[in-house]
Amino acid sequence: MSNIIKLLPDSVANQIAAGEVIQRPASAVKELLENGIDAGATNIDLVIKDAGKTLIQVIDNGSGMSPIDVRMSFERHATSKISNADDLFAIRTMGFRGEALASIAAIAQVEVRTKPHEDELGTCLKVEGSKVVSQEPCQCGAGSNILVKNLFFNVPARRNFLKSNAAETRHIIEEFIRASVFQPNISFGMTHNDKIVFKLLSGSLKSRIVGLFGNVYNQRLMPVEQLTDQLKIHGFIGKPEFAKKTRGEQYFFVNDRFIKHAYLNHAVANSYTELIPVDSFPSYFLNIEIDPKDIDINIHPTKTEVNFRDARYVYGVLQAAVKQSIGQHSLTPTIDFDLDPTIEAIIHTRPKGPVEQPGVTIDPEYNPFEQTEKITTDNFKPKPKTGDANWEALYSQSSSRPKEKLTPEDEEPLKQQQDQPAPVRFFQSHNRYILCNVKSGLLFIDQQKAHERILYEHYLQIMSGSGNPSQQQLFPHNIHLSPGDAEIVRSLMKDLEKMGFLLESFGANGFVVKGIPADMKESMLESSLEQIIENHKQQARDLNYDKKVNLARSIAANASLKEGTKLSDTEMADIFDRLFACQVPEVTPDGKKTMTIIPLSDLEQLVKK
Repeated sequence: MSNIIKLLPDSVANQIAAGEVIQRPASAVKELLENGIDAGATNIDLVIKDAGKTLIQVIDNGSGMSPIDVRMSFERHATSKISNADDLFAIRTMGFRGEALASIAAIAQVEVRTKPHEDELGTCLKVEGSKVVSQEPCQCGAGSNILVKNLFFNVPARRNFLKSNAAETRHIIEEFIRASVFQPNISFGMTHNDKIVFKLLSGSLKSRIVGLFGNVYNQRLMPVEQLTDQLKIHGFIGKPEFAKKTRGEQYFFVNDRFIKHAYLNHAVANSYTELIPVDSFPSYFLNIEIDPKDIDINIHPTKTEVNFRDARYVYGVLQAAVKQSIGQHSLTPTIDFDLDPTIEAIIHTRPKGPVEQPGVTIDPEYNPFEQTEKITTDNFKPKPKTGDANWEALYSQSSSRPKEKLTPEDEEPLKQQQDQPAPVRFFQSHNRYILCNVKSGLLFIDQQKAHERILYEHYLQIMSGSGNPSQQQLFPHNIHLSPGDAEIVRSLMKDLEKMGFLLESFGANGFVVKGIPADMKESMLESSLEQIIENHKQQARDLNYDKKVNLARSIAANASLKEGTKLSDTEMADIFDRLFACQVPEVTPDGKKTMTIIPLSDLEQLVKK
C-alpha cells in the first residue's frame, strides 16, 4: 500500500492559516494597525482604496525594522513578543502569534518600506503569494510603510465571497475604531479613495471618543472609575436618555485590547434596569486593566475573546462601577427642599397700604321662586354630541311625532331595519386585544401584531410600486450616527427615499432629514432609523437577506400600535377589515400569531367549571 499522507507546501499551509486570520480586508487592517501600535508609533495613517480590495496602506513612525528583521517578519511563527511558553501569560502587546504578515503575504502582493530611527538607509521588501520577489536598500522615513495590494489575488473564490464596498468599508471603519479608541496618546488618520474619513489628534480618552463619534457625545458621556486590589476599570458610559435601539457604541477592552464578552455586557445592561426601555441599549467605552496571569487571550484566532480566571468577580466590580457612575451624576430624581427664588419673593412681598376686608354684593330683590322663562319639554332635550349625525337623525325622527300612532307606511321601514343582521360589535380588552363574536366562537386579535402585519404588507406594496409620498419637514431634523451606522444609511439611501425618507449627508456622519413617510409621526423618526440599522446588522449576514423586506419589517415594527393604546369602535373595525385584507393575516412578519379563536365548546367548558 502506498503512502497517502504528505507534507503540505509552505504556500498552501500559509493560505490555510490566512483563512483563519485574514477573513476580509478589515482583518488585514486590524493586524497592521496593531503592529504599528506595538512598534511604539505616535502617529499611524491608514489609506484604503475600493474598500481595501485594491489597496491597504498603513504608515507609522514606530521603531522600524532592520533588513534581517523585515525578512523574518514574513515567516510563520516569527515574532519579537514572546520567546517561551511562560510569556503567553504575561502578554501586554496587541499581536503575538507571528502569523499576521505571513498570512497577508500568502494571499496578496505586499511591499514594505521600513527603517529604524538610528539608520540612514531603509529596506524595501516585496512579497507575492508567500514568495520573496526582491529586497533592496531604499530611502524612506523612520518607521514602517506597508502596502497590501490586490487582496485574495491568488484565491479568487475567497474574493468572490466579499461583500459590497459599502459593507467592507463599514467593517474596516469598525476595526479602525477598535484600534484607536483606547490609544488616545497616538494620532490616527484614515483615508478612503483619497477622501479623509478620520483625523484624530492625540489627547484625552473623552476627546478621542468625541473625535470618532461626533461632538454630540461631549454631553452624553459619564466617566467610570473603579480600582480594586485585582483590577482597574476606567472609561465612559452613556447617559440613559441617549440609549439607542441599536447596539452601536458598545466597546469592552482588556489591557487596551478589544474583546467581546456577553457576560460582561449583561453586567452593564443590568445596571441600567428601569432607566432605559427594554428594547434599547446603552453606550459604553470601558477598559479593564488586570494582571495578564488572570486572563487567557489565546483562545481565538482573532484574539477578540478572553477567559477570566474569576469572571464573577469582574462582573460584580463592573456592575458596581457603572451603578456608582450613574448615581454620582444625579441621573435619579432628588428632593430639593430649597424654595424657588421667585416663590420666596412672592411670599415675602407685603402689600402697600391697609388691607381691606373683601365684600360681597347681593341683590335684595332677587326671588328664586319667580319664573322668568316658561318651562317646556324642549328645555329638557338632551343635547347631542357635536358631530354625531346619527344621533341627531334618530332624535329628530323620534321627536317629530312623539305621541302619534305609527301608520303602516311608517312601520314598514322599521321592519326592514329589524330584519337586517346586526353590525359586528368590537370590544377592547386591557387596551391590548380586540375581541369580537364569530360564528365558531370568540375571536381575539392582538392589536399591535395585527397592525404590524398590516403596515408590513402596506410598505412592501409601496416598495414594489411608485414609492411612498413624503411629508416635508417645516424645520429639517439633524441626526448624527456612528461611522458604521452612517455607512449603512448611505447604502440604503435609495430604498429609504422610496419609503418616503428624504435624507441629505451633512458632515462626516450626519444627515439632514427633510422629509419622512406621510403616515409616520415625526417623533418616530430616530427610533425608526435605529430599528432599520439594527435589523440590517442582524440580517445582512443571511443569504436570503432582502433590503426591501428588512425596511418594511423595521418600519412596521416601530410604527405599529403599541400595547396600552385605547381604540374607538371605528378604529377597531378598521384594523379588523384591513387585517383580513392582507395576504397572510394570521402571522406577523417574524412568524408570531396575530389572532386566535376560542371555540364555543371551550367557552362552555370554562363556564361549567
